[in-house]
Amino acid sequence: MAGRPPPSVPIEVSAKGLPPWLVPVSEAAAGVEASQLSRFLPPRDGGGRPSAVLVLFGDGPRGPELLLIERASSLRSHAGQPSFPGGALDPEDGDPEGDGRLRAALREAEEETGLDPSGVQVFGILPSLYIPVSGFVVTPVLGWWHRRTPVAPVDPAETARVFTVPVSDLTDPGNRVMAVHPAGHVGPAFLVGSALVWGFTAGLIDRILHYAGWERPWDRGRRVPLDWKA
Repeated sequence: MAGRPPPSVPIEVSAKGLPPWLVPVSEAAAGVEASQLSRFLPPRDGGGRPSAVLVLFGDGPRGPELLLIERASSLRSHAGQPSFPGGALDPEDGDPEGDGRLRAALREAEEETGLDPSGVQVFGILPSLYIPVSGFVVTPVLGWWHRRTPVAPVDPAETARVFTVPVSDLTDPGNRVMAVHPAGHVGPAFLVGSALVWGFTAGLIDRILHYAGWERPWDRGRRVPLDWKA
């Protein structure tokens, strides 16, 4: 695609020119360790399928916001879940220990939402984490949407919808809950509009808010089941 850097061109990771409100995220990303983000760390034997997600911040009508997708309900992994755009690395992405992770995050975001990657400034890379249920080793790539382009589901069989969530909604204590999985697992979650953001995505947002200094006190005793709308 025209907006995606060719494999021979390195992708610059730079925090220059970020809006002031995004600087705390950049500074936190520079020093955070994997164990501070999740208890699920990549297997020491190198197992797991390399993948990446794009944690994309932009300026919206209600201020800073994050881009999310809702995965199609027919998918094999994480069906119906709100998530960051992203997926497994392809051979064309290149080195899974280097720029391959950045290329995968931008490529998947383009394929899922239709955004133009040339309008995204990569300003940070968080440590890789592990999702045991799917076996993915996920690298979160932080982006600043400095030139917005229209977004919508490209393939309805893969993406049910594309939406943005104001950071103010994510930090609102009234929207914060602990989601209870049918298997008994409990983790941070966010009630945003018609969606319950939970699992890996919610856990990562929770940690970003915390280390960026955006977190507001909230009731961790407030619990909801995954089928909260039933």
